[in-house]
Amino acid sequence: MLEVQPEIDPVPVHIAIIMDGNGRWAEKRKRPRLFGHKAGVDSVRAVVEAAREVGVQHLTLYAFSTENWRRPGLEVKGLMSLLKNYLQAELDNMMTNEIRLGCFGQRDRLPADVRRILEQVMADTAHCRGMRLNLALSYGSRAEIVAGVQEMMRKCSAGELDARAVDEQMLSDHLYSTGQPDPDLLIRTGGEKRLSNFLLWQVSYAEIYFTETKWPDFRKPQLLEALRDYAGRQRRFGKTGAQLDTE
Repeated sequence: MLEVQPEIDPVPVHIAIIMDGNGRWAEKRKRPRLFGHKAGVDSVRAVVEAAREVGVQHLTLYAFSTENWRRPGLEVKGLMSLLKNYLQAELDNMMTNEIRLGCFGQRDRLPADVRRILEQVMADTAHCRGMRLNLALSYGSRAEIVAGVQEMMRKCSAGELDARAVDEQMLSDHLYSTGQPDPDLLIRTGGEKRLSNFLLWQVSYAEIYFTETKWPDFRKPQLLEALRDYAGRQRRFGKTGAQLDTE
């Protein structure tokens, strides 16, 4: 018998997720941290599929931060290997389901073999018009904003841009997320309650959902729970509830 899911309305156009808790999940089971990261890959597959099913148009996953380069070399190497394997294994599925892959972050810092496969999958799925899947890799929001400001300054110096024309939209257009809507919902798993330098500009008005569930245990039911919570909120964007009721 097919499982009937209650209708969720509205569905966020863009969901961003801080996938936290892999290492602690493994440590609780007295296993190496990489064991938790491997289990986390299964959650990525499940959540990507579930998000596409419910009609999410953009999904951004915080996969590896600029700060994560500080982790033990063996763990970083293992994470890069998992990323490479995921990209190779999921290409056909992305093509079949019309999922376009994008990347937010400093791609030049990734190992050459990982970068090559990442860019190949991005090119192969560039024509897909279903859900947009963004992987935040070697990503830090402050560095992203600085890079965007530097590019605008360069254009000003070259006479390509009038500094008086710089506004919020122009800065947005110089970030990795250019051309995509800001996240409506930010989910963080693992019990921590902080943004960790993730999409600081873009999540200014996002609804935030924290859960104690660690990422390897976060699958379709947990995503639907977060979406139902989101659907029950009133997004006012500075207005009052009464104003929205009359619109």
